[in-house]
Amino acid sequence: MASYYQCQRCGNCCRWPGTVRVSAEETDAIAAHLRLAPDEFISRYTELLPDRRGLTLRSTPDGACIFLEGKNHCAIQGAKPRQCSGFPNTWNFPGWRDVCEATEIADAAL
Repeated sequence: MASYYQCQRCGNCCRWPGTVRVSAEETDAIAAHLRLAPDEFISRYTELLPDRRGLTLRSTPDGACIFLEGKNHCAIQGAKPRQCSGFPNTWNFPGWRDVCEATEIADAAL
């Protein structure tokens, strides 16, 4: 029986320091969502990954995602990257259950 976690939109994962990789397709989608040219979006909201193999969304000084507004609102919810929409089901990090409020749903069909 597989488990699936239903996001409760608590925003805790958005405050966890780290990188949010974005593909060219995702940068175009987010730029369109924000009504910006892709180049403008890239220069304002992304930076080069430490390994120089792609882009990541910028973080705020405290490590939170630059698109986290208030306690739990994602300013790019309609176009957020796959990495964000897949959490915690397609990836997670050690200790994620200590910060994430997702509800576990057991379903043999998953």
